[in-house]
Amino acid sequence: MKYMLMRKADADTENAVLPTEEILQAMADYNDRMTQAGVFVDGNGLRPTREGCRIQFRNGEPTVAHGPFEQTSEQLAGYSVLEVDSLEDAIAWAKQWPPEDADGNVTLELRRYFTLEDFKPSPALEQHRSLGQLPREMNVHVAFAGHCREAMEFYAEVTGGNLEAVITYGETPAAEDVAPDMHDRVIHASLNLRGRRLMGADMSGDCYQPPQGAQVHLEYDDPEQAEQVFRRLSDGGAVIMPFEKTFWAHRFGMAKDRFGVQWMISSQIEHCQ
Repeated sequence: MKYMLMRKADADTENAVLPTEEILQAMADYNDRMTQAGVFVDGNGLRPTREGCRIQFRNGEPTVAHGPFEQTSEQLAGYSVLEVDSLEDAIAWAKQWPPEDADGNVTLELRRYFTLEDFKPSPALEQHRSLGQLPREMNVHVAFAGHCREAMEFYAEVTGGNLEAVITYGETPAAEDVAPDMHDRVIHASLNLRGRRLMGADMSGDCYQPPQGAQVHLEYDDPEQAEQVFRRLSDGGAVIMPFEKTFWAHRFGMAKDRFGVQWMISSQIEHCQ
């Protein structure tokens, strides 16, 4: 079940008072706990209503009303999207909202998302369903020749992602079917990057083939951060294309890391319409 956890506005949020470092840290820790628990989908804070507007329709004609809006406590200051098993689970996470925010004086609201299963069958529903036939996730899986753990720990350090799983052959029923020297090798590793996963495993003998014809693409808003990641990934490997300005991106580069995995790093891509 997917829920939106809404943080209602107050005088400070409507006056664009930025959170203190203490509050920022507390919220980061809170979101990190939910991310590691696999329930955090997304979340953002909203700027004051004076910088927004409402579009009201009367008889099909739109009227734009610019903020600020009254009834501050009924406005929205931010939200988090949670994916949990029940309303009770969502409430349990909401109760852990950091007390540093507004000295513990905030109002939260939980609302569950509608799903297509809530509606009766109809042509319109089928059109909506056809729009949602894409896979729920698309992840990347990389094979290694015995260096999976080292590589995935390195990628976690470079990207700041959450290394949520590292499982060896010896920890699974597959241990009976592989040679003893494979028992400490990795059968499954997963690096969570904001809900997208880079997965990997060690392959034995002839089963391993160096990655060819595919690259892992990381896009960053900050060019300096993107360049730092590019340099670290190419260190000990090889630069395929220097990290520099192109006609399609503010900065873009390609590199092969020391484990043989190829990367594309970009910043501020100019998406074509």
